[in-house]
Amino acid sequence: MAFVVVGTAGHVDHGKTVLVRALTGVDTDRLKEEKERGISIELGFAPFVLPDGQVAGLVDVPGHERFIRQMLAGAAGIDLVLLVVAADEGVMPQTREHLAIVDLLQVKGGVIAITKKDLVGDDWLELVAEEVREAVKGTVLEHAPLVAVSALTGEGLDLLRRHLAEQAKAVVPRPATGSARLPIDRVFTVRGFGTVVTGTLWSGALRAEEVVSILPQEVSARIRQLQVHNRRVNEAYAGQRVACNLAGVEVGQVDRGSVLVEPGTFRPTRRLDVQLRLLPGAREVRRAQRVRFYLGTAEVFGRVLLLDRETLAPGEITAAQLSLEEPVVAARGDRFVLRSYSPMTTIGGGLVVEPYATRHKPGRPEVLAELAQKLSASPAERALQILERRTWGLPLAELALLAGLPSGEAEAVAQVLAAEGRVLVLSFEGGKYLVTTAQAARWQQEARVTLEQYHRRYHLRRGMSREELRSRRFAPLPARVFSSLLEHWQAQGLIVDRGGSLALKDFTPRPSTAEQEKLAAIGAAIREGGWQPPAVEELWARLGLDAEEGEELVRYLVQEGLLVKVSEGLYFSQEAVAQAKERVAALIQARGSVELAAVRDALGSSRKYVLPLLEYFDQIHFTKRIGDKRVLYGSSG
Repeated sequence: MAFVVVGTAGHVDHGKTVLVRALTGVDTDRLKEEKERGISIELGFAPFVLPDGQVAGLVDVPGHERFIRQMLAGAAGIDLVLLVVAADEGVMPQTREHLAIVDLLQVKGGVIAITKKDLVGDDWLELVAEEVREAVKGTVLEHAPLVAVSALTGEGLDLLRRHLAEQAKAVVPRPATGSARLPIDRVFTVRGFGTVVTGTLWSGALRAEEVVSILPQEVSARIRQLQVHNRRVNEAYAGQRVACNLAGVEVGQVDRGSVLVEPGTFRPTRRLDVQLRLLPGAREVRRAQRVRFYLGTAEVFGRVLLLDRETLAPGEITAAQLSLEEPVVAARGDRFVLRSYSPMTTIGGGLVVEPYATRHKPGRPEVLAELAQKLSASPAERALQILERRTWGLPLAELALLAGLPSGEAEAVAQVLAAEGRVLVLSFEGGKYLVTTAQAARWQQEARVTLEQYHRRYHLRRGMSREELRSRRFAPLPARVFSSLLEHWQAQGLIVDRGGSLALKDFTPRPSTAEQEKLAAIGAAIREGGWQPPAVEELWARLGLDAEEGEELVRYLVQEGLLVKVSEGLYFSQEAVAQAKERVAALIQARGSVELAAVRDALGSSRKYVLPLLEYFDQIHFTKRIGDKRVLYGSSG
C-alpha cells in the first residue's frame, strides 16, 4: 500500500483550515493565538479518510508570508497538494509563491480547490477558474483537477474527495525497505511520557523499542512508542505521518529541522553539489551570494557557489555548489528550495546531486562534466562512479547513502554489477562490502608480491601472519572485510592458510642441506638435554650462528612440531614435554594436587626449568594453579 500525505497550499485567509475541517472534522488551528487572529501560524495535522477507505495524512500549512518557513516544513513531505484559491479574491501573491514551492519540490500530483463558491456568481467563478489555470500553466499542477467547493454548504466536497482518492491511487510508494529518515516538524513534551517528535517518514520503517539517531545533533535515542493518525502502532512505514515518543533525549536537544534516522545510515553535511533552477520572476543570483536553504524541515543559511558563471539569470538552470553555515541531512535526489536572504522571497531550488561534496574551484570543465554525468547516470552507473573514486571500497550501506538509493535497490544494483564483473562483493556476517574488480585485482597483485618477498626472506616459515599482511598492506580495510577478502583469494587458489599463516599456494618451506644439518644439531642437543635443555643462544654460539639465523632455525623446529617454546629463550623437545605431562598427571591423580617441588623431584630437574614448564602447562590449560598447588584443568580442585 502507498501511504499518502496531502498538504494544503495557498494564500492566507483563502479557507484552507476551514476546508480541512470540512473534509476531516478536525480543527487544525490548535494555538490560542490562531483562534484569536483567525489565521494559521503553525502546521496542523489531521487524518483524512478517502472515499475508498484509505486513510491519508493531511497537513495544513499557514498561508501568511511571515510563516513561509512553516509552510516549507509542511510541504517537504507531501505526496499530493491541495491548492486552495478563494473565489472572492482569486490568485494572490502567496498563491503564486506556494505554487512555485510545490513546483520546485516536484510534488507529483494534486487537486485545485476554489473555495467560498457560495460568495460569488457563476460568471465570476468561471473567471477565477481561468485565472487559476493560467497561473498553474507549466507547473506540476498544470493538468490537476479543479473543483469549486463551499465548506459552508458542503457543495463540491464529495467531488473533491473523489479527485483526491484518484490522485492518491497514482502515488508511487515511498521506499519502505530503505534506511529510515524522518524530518522532524514538531517537538514537544507530554506529561508522563517525555519528548515527542512528529514528521512524515520519508523512507524505511520505524519500530517501537529500536534505537535511532537524531542528526545533525548526533544524539542517540530509543523509540518508546509510535503513533500513526493518533493510534498506537508497533511499526510505521514510509509515507505515514508519525509521532515518536523518545527516551534518552531532552526536548531541548531536538529542533524542527532535525532528522531521525537509523544509526550509521546518514551523516550531516555542509557542502552539496546541486542542480540549481532560478525562478523566472526572481532576481539574478551572484556567485557566493548568501541565501536561505530549505531541505526537509530544515532552514539554514548558506552561499551559492556558481561553478560556470558569475551570475545566474532568472529562469536559468546550472550546476552549483552550496556551502552551508550549519550541517543538514541530505541524500542524492533530494529536492530543496532557496529564498533570498533579504527581502525573504522564494527565488529557486533544485536537486541534490552529491550530498557529500568536496570543494570545487569555479570554471573547471572536468567538474562540470562529472556533475552532469552524476545527474544523468543510472543507479548502477552512480554506484560504480562512487566506487571508482574509493581506493578502499565501501560498505553496501554507505554506498546506498552516497548513491541516494534505498537499501533494497542498492542490493539489487550490487548484484547486477557483480554479475557483469564490474565489482567484487565481499560478504560477511552483518553486511556486505563492495570494491571495483579493477581495484580488487590491484589488491590481489599487492598481496602476491608481498607474499613472494616474504617467502624469499623467510623461506623456512610457513607464511606471513594474517595480521601482518593486513597491517602492512590492507590496514584501512575493516578486519571482517579483510577476512572475507582472504576467503575469496583462497577460493580462487591464490593463497592457502596454514594455521593462521598465509602463503602462496605453490610455496613450501624447504631448508637447504646446510640448514638441515644445523637443524638436526639443534634438535639433538635439546632432546639430549631432556628436562634441563641448553639455552638456544649457547647452541647458536656453538654452531657459529648469528641471532637472526638461529631464531629462524628454532622457529622452524617449533613450526614442525619438533620443539616446544615453553618461555622466552627456553625450548623443550616435544618428547620431553609429553613425558612431563604424563608424570604431572600421574602425580595429581595420586595426590589430588601437586606442588612445584614434587614435580621438580619427579623430573629430576631444577626450579629454573620446572617453573616455566608448569606455567606453560597453565597457559595451555593442562593444569590450573590454585595457590601454591596445581590440579588438572577442568577438575573441581
